[in-house]
Amino acid sequence: MSKLTVYDLSGTPTGELEIADALLAPGKGEQALHDTVVALLAGRRAGTASTLSKGEVAGSNKKPWRQKGTGRARAGLRQSPVWRGGGAAFGPHPRSYEQKANKKVARLALRRAFGAKLRADAVKVVENWSVPEPKTRQVAAVLKKLGLSRGALIVVDKVDRAAARACRNLPNVELVGAADVSVWHLLRYPAALVSRAGLEGLRARLGAGGGEAA
Repeated sequence: MSKLTVYDLSGTPTGELEIADALLAPGKGEQALHDTVVALLAGRRAGTASTLSKGEVAGSNKKPWRQKGTGRARAGLRQSPVWRGGGAAFGPHPRSYEQKANKKVARLALRRAFGAKLRADAVKVVENWSVPEPKTRQVAAVLKKLGLSRGALIVVDKVDRAAARACRNLPNVELVGAADVSVWHLLRYPAALVSRAGLEGLRARLGAGGGEAA
């Protein structure tokens, strides 16, 4: 078991929290991490790129000129891909880029990403995350006191409207519920600020045990 210091919003240590060694050990999961990120990013692609093939370009099928005797190259139709305004050869058409992500693989990848944050000492736990007013400066002040001025992923049990409004104008800061944290979230931000309740939600998702408060 390893221990994480728990802070209040003023940056004062209030206790410690034990973390299971299963979350800290590198073990396996590097390939799972890669596959999961690829699947997540592929799923975000719109897949709406579209071109017209020569059969879809408007125009008649009349030969532009006769086959022989003109001195010019043979031409069959004006919709040919070699002509300006003609169809596109092997051009893109609307499609889905979605890739299947196995649940066990996704969980392993999430565990690997969170474990990497823990090993890099890039996870800070706060006793309770609350924003009395939707004021950006209040969140910025808390992050500064905790040494997270470069940005952070803030993980809470449930996202409330006031906290979401207070965080949305800060660069490199995102507020997300524990049930919605993805591998991409953990890789995108330099550090993670997790409430105690949010950490319990993450432990349940990771399924690696979690340790108890000290």
